[in-house]
Amino acid sequence: MTKSTAKRVPLGKHRLPPLPYAYDALEPIISENTLRIHHDHHHKAYVDGLNKAEVALAQARAVKDFTFIKYWENELAFNGSGHILHSIYWTILTQKGTGGEPGPNTVKEITRRFVSFDAFLEQLIAATTKVEASGWGILAWNPSWNYLEILIAEKHQNLTQWGSIPILVLDVWEHAYYLDYQYLREAYVRKIVELINWNEVETRLDLAIRGKLPLCLTM
Repeated sequence: MTKSTAKRVPLGKHRLPPLPYAYDALEPIISENTLRIHHDHHHKAYVDGLNKAEVALAQARAVKDFTFIKYWENELAFNGSGHILHSIYWTILTQKGTGGEPGPNTVKEITRRFVSFDAFLEQLIAATTKVEASGWGILAWNPSWNYLEILIAEKHQNLTQWGSIPILVLDVWEHAYYLDYQYLREAYVRKIVELINWNEVETRLDLAIRGKLPLCLTM
């Protein structure tokens, strides 16, 4: 049975989650080199930045000095969002041919909102490809009106709908694809959807409907 590993993280103690597969598992769609750099350096930088921001804000509260509050709040939002989205991103990818088919709840909710699965997929690909500058394409559950929604997020923390719970995210920051695809972002997006772990998406949707957002899922 799948269980959430979500737990309370001590202030400034966030950790880089390990990849749920080998560095070369997503080849040839995502190269080992890209995956190593993306996970070990870029994602780690978000974790480190989040921890630093939390500690700095705790120190500011202790001494009642909020001179740099705007800077540290921005660092908290930017790095925290980056850590959350990257953690989900690793889990919803899997070796080609092992991701299964969209589960019954996923199909039901996608067709409720987007009429058909093909229409949903084309909207997701188009939205993700057209993210201005760097950002993400996101399939999220919005508990305010009990629907799935496709969102785009520039710089992680921008263009969200508050309360939405991401269940499927596609990274289109250049570090996610440039070594393998250069400027051909759409080619990357169309290939990466072949790696979606639909079993994971189904589990995340079930949890999101119950208001839960674990970063990692374990069997």
